[in-house]
Amino acid sequence: MTTILVGERVGKRGRIRLGCSAVLFDPAMEQVLLTRRADNGQWCLPGGAIDPGETVTEACGREFYEETGLRVRVVRLTGVYSTPDQLVVYPDGTRVQIIALNFLVELLGGEMVLTSETTAIRYFPVAEAVSMDLFHSHAERIRDAARGEQAAIIK
Repeated sequence: MTTILVGERVGKRGRIRLGCSAVLFDPAMEQVLLTRRADNGQWCLPGGAIDPGETVTEACGREFYEETGLRVRVVRLTGVYSTPDQLVVYPDGTRVQIIALNFLVELLGGEMVLTSETTAIRYFPVAEAVSMDLFHSHAERIRDAARGEQAAIIK
């Protein structure tokens, strides 16, 4: 099970991992798509690690497709999140401080399907989603994306 350790500068006990997450709103921007993680059961935004040899937008699209079966296009960067007071510990023992780029995306097509990484996929009203116990800082990322500011938020 993936766990998160919290403490002052606990991130220094791991290595840096660059990741991405994607916010897909319905056309009215009243609902947001979330996935339920297979490893810990928490709801989250689609996303994951950026692999060597790919751009951040390629990684965002790939991760979204791998977790949902949906194809998306990155519209814009909404935020950069670094949390030195959190350390993510994966089931294999890997310890990382995640630096995440969060993107607003638009739907291009595809068919929603469950994968080995997801046990559920569904839209939630934005107000409900941001009050849920979401993985990592995903509620904050949704709130920041919903603000609609053109400049990315840096945290």
